[in-house]
Parts: sequence; structure tokens; C-alpha cells
Amino acid sequence: MDLPFDTEGTDAKLAEVREREEEDVASILSEKYGIPYADLSLIQIDSDALRLIPEAQAREAEAIAFAKISNVLSVAVHNPNNPALANVLEDIRGRGFEVKQFLISGKSLERGLGRYSELSLATESKAGTVSVIDETFAKLAATDTKKSAVVNALDEAVAEKALSRVTRIFEILLAGAFALRASDIHFEPREDAALLRFRVDGLLTDIYHFDPATYHQLNARIKLLSGVKLNITDRAQDGRFSITRPAGAIEMRVSFIPGNYGESIVMRILDPEATMVSYKELGIHPKLLARLETEIRRSNGMLLTTGPTGSGKTTTLYSFLRELHTPEIKIITIEDPIEYHLDGIVQTQVEGDKYTFAEGLRSIVRQDPDIIMVGEIRDGETADIAIQAALTGHFVFSTLHTNDAAGTFPRLADLGADPKSFGSAITVSMAQRLLRKLDPDKKKERPLTDAEKAMIAKAFEPLADKSLLPEKIETVWEPAPANEDETGYRGRIGLYEAIFMDDEMASFLRDNPPEREIAKLATKQGYLTMAQDGLLKALNGVTSLSEVAATVDLPRN
Repeated sequence: MDLPFDTEGTDAKLAEVREREEEDVASILSEKYGIPYADLSLIQIDSDALRLIPEAQAREAEAIAFAKISNVLSVAVHNPNNPALANVLEDIRGRGFEVKQFLISGKSLERGLGRYSELSLATESKAGTVSVIDETFAKLAATDTKKSAVVNALDEAVAEKALSRVTRIFEILLAGAFALRASDIHFEPREDAALLRFRVDGLLTDIYHFDPATYHQLNARIKLLSGVKLNITDRAQDGRFSITRPAGAIEMRVSFIPGNYGESIVMRILDPEATMVSYKELGIHPKLLARLETEIRRSNGMLLTTGPTGSGKTTTLYSFLRELHTPEIKIITIEDPIEYHLDGIVQTQVEGDKYTFAEGLRSIVRQDPDIIMVGEIRDGETADIAIQAALTGHFVFSTLHTNDAAGTFPRLADLGADPKSFGSAITVSMAQRLLRKLDPDKKKERPLTDAEKAMIAKAFEPLADKSLLPEKIETVWEPAPANEDETGYRGRIGLYEAIFMDDEMASFLRDNPPEREIAKLATKQGYLTMAQDGLLKALNGVTSLSEVAATVDLPRN
């Protein structure tokens, strides 16, 4: 018996093979012409760019504009030898645009030309920016920041068939990130899906799984916005773009790195509001805060703050700079990169080997500043110049990567700085961490166990200033979330410790003592360590004991 022949299935497979062959040919021709290849089925076409070439001219020249970032216009070309193409490109350049050409297949061209019919429905956006529509943001913000609402909105957008669905998906995930107070957005491609994760209050949380095709379209969309190269997938790239939203513009810093199943993408949300907080609201203990207010107003010296990446060092330094800034004082910074812009302060940015921290610091000193901020001391040369600046009439703010305040001095010595200069140059060595705060409406009190009481008592035993001891060691607070969408935490607060330079400490540091001995001597100054600061916050219900234990080392019984 003869089996029926599936003509429809065969035709569909043949069409798929022909389409794939057409893309392969376009890719090969791109190498011949020296023009990067692009597949418009994987790229979200920018309506603002499309408008720049009238449809009639686009059809004649077999070329469409598909992306516009600042004055750079990306143009997809089907036939580089088309006589009408030269006139179109000349017209574009005459309007002040720099043109980047990409070679595409005939199928891609058809898709692009088909977008002209949608122009009447599209809204115009600014170059190099993406807008989060007020309605979208308000809808998600009104859900009381529940993850499930973001997931439901993404489900609806992914199910759409419109060509503009990728723009809609991207808009929703951005609005969702803002509503959930995320600091970072992560895309992690896997074999069968790409995982979307948000970092909220310092911890990553899984949000959504995108199918590979949708992820590749999002990848192309983000690359276009970020101003990085579309056709590079085998090495790291970094870019930036801006987001406009009802509450104001936000900068996004984007990192792409290659992986087994596609590029991993991390988008850092640089919300200017995050750095507008006063230094008095960071969580610094009142006794330490009072001393810092005096120290940062010295005419010369150095304040170093230490801690791992993401511990809030930049926010702390920016809050000090804003407090100190007046028309009579000149402040210059050198950063890598400039994340937030501060009004009235001169900010410069390192650029690879062309403009390093050390070279920039030398130049800044010649600009007659009163206060200098160095984003990070990474090498001996930068350390030496910073110390010299602190000794010659400047106050220097900077950061180091060490575990605690006492580790600052051995670290500088390891970089080649002279320990004999520490007493004269360094005024304050700080260390800090960030930990989650309990939601005031979603927490519960519990009694401490005997073991926990003993541990807390042991932690406070070395404290010289007994007036800082907790009034009672009986209860702590724990998170009490109402449902699985909640954690019981909301926002973060800092833990701080500091060592101040005095005659005894300056003399002790001359012989480059070990970190443990420096910390032991520092206890005489009577300030809280980060562990003691954390325990006080746990006893006062600001955070939980488990959160403190996960953030800093607590004594063992």
C-alpha cells in the first residue's frame, strides 16, 4: 500500500532550506564586499531610523535604515552595486550622519520594507534611548512590585505576533526591573532557553525563561541600543544607553561576554536617585558619623574606603563630595567609568592605556583642585601619586579592594607604597558592606537562643567605648513575608567601620605590621567594627541576624 506523500510538509522544509541558503549566500558575499552581514529577522528595526529613507527611495536602492544611535545610522544593503544606493548614502551623509553598512539577503530586505506599513502606528523615540511608556510603568508599579505581575506581562508580550513584540517585551522587562527595584538585569543563555534574572537588594532572583529565538532578537535590540557591534559574538563588548521614564532618565551600562549557548548580558541600572542619598542616611553609626564630618573637612589628607565590588563605596564617596561641594571649592574626579554625573564637579574618565589613573592623577594635581577623588587605587604608581597629593595640600578620596579597614595599610604596602608615609598622608581608613533591611510591615520578633546571646556578648567584648554596648541582648527580628513573591526585606543599608590616624597608629604602621595587629590596636579608638555594627542593627530590628551572619564574619563560640 502506497503511503500518502506530505506535499505541504515537504514544501515547508524546502522553503526553510532555501531561506537558510539565501542567508548563507548573503553571509559569504558580505566577506567578499567587506561589509558586515546582518539578518533582519533577528533584529528589531528602529522606526526612527526607518523614517530617514523614504519608502520609494528604499525600494529603488534596495536599502533600509534599521538603527540610529546618536549620529550613527546603520543601513542594511541588499546590492552594494545598485546605482541608486550611492545617491541615498550621499543624502544621508549630507544630513550629518555617519553611515554603517550591513549586507542582507533578499528575504531580509522584504521584511524591512514591510515595516514601512507600520510607521503610522509607531511613535518616535530619541536617538540612543529607549522609552518606558507611562502606562506600562504605572501598571507594573501599581502591582505592589510583585514578581508574578512582571511574569504575566511578559507572557502576554511573548505571545504577541506583531513585529513590534520585541520592543514590547523589552519595555516590560525594563519597567518590571524598576518596579522591583532591581540594580542589575541578567540574561543567561542556556541550551534550550535564556534565563532572565534581576538583582534585587543584592541577591539574584529568577524572573523568566525566553525561547532562543526571542532571546536572539532581544540580544540584537540591546546591542543596537548600546552602540556595540552586532556581528561580534566571540569577544567581550561594553556599551551604554539611556532610558526615559516618568520619573526621569536613567543610564544603563551593558556588558556582553561570549558563552557556550550565546552571549551573556548584564545591564547595570545607574539610577541617579540612588546616589542622591545624604551621607547621614547611609546607616553610619552616630559616633562614627560625627568624627567623619570633621575628618572630611581637613585641608589635606586621604580617606580610603574599602570593600568588595557592589558594597556601596562609590555611593558613600559621592555623598561626601556632594556635602563638601561649594562654589569656593574645586573638586575633580577620575573614574572608571563615570557612572553618575555630579553637578558642579569636574569628572574625568580613564581610557585604557591612553589615560590611566596614575596619568590622570598627575594631570589633575596640575589643575589646582582642593579635593580629588580617585575611583580606585590599583597599582603602586597611583598609590604613590595619591599619597603625594594628600601630603601637598589636597584632600584625596579613593577606594581599595580589601576585606576590612585594617587591611588597607598592608595592601598599600604590597602595592609598593612606603609605610612611613601613611601617618602623614592617610587620615581615615574605612570599610563597608551592604545588607538587606527588614520590611517594617513584614517582620516578627523572636527570642535569642543561649548560643546566640553568648556569640553577641563575645563580639562586643573588645569594644573600648562601653556606652555603645546594646541595652539588652534578648530578642532579634526575622522576615515574615506574606507570600512567595515577598522576601520580608526592602532596601539595603550599610555596615561601616573606620580606623583614624593618630600618633600611636602612625608610629605602629611604620614597620608594616600584620593586619590582625592593626585591627587589635584600632579597638582602642572606641569605634564599632562592621560585625558589631551589624549586630546592633539586628538587635534594633533594622535587619535580621541571619543577614548579618551572611554579610560579615561573626565570632564563633
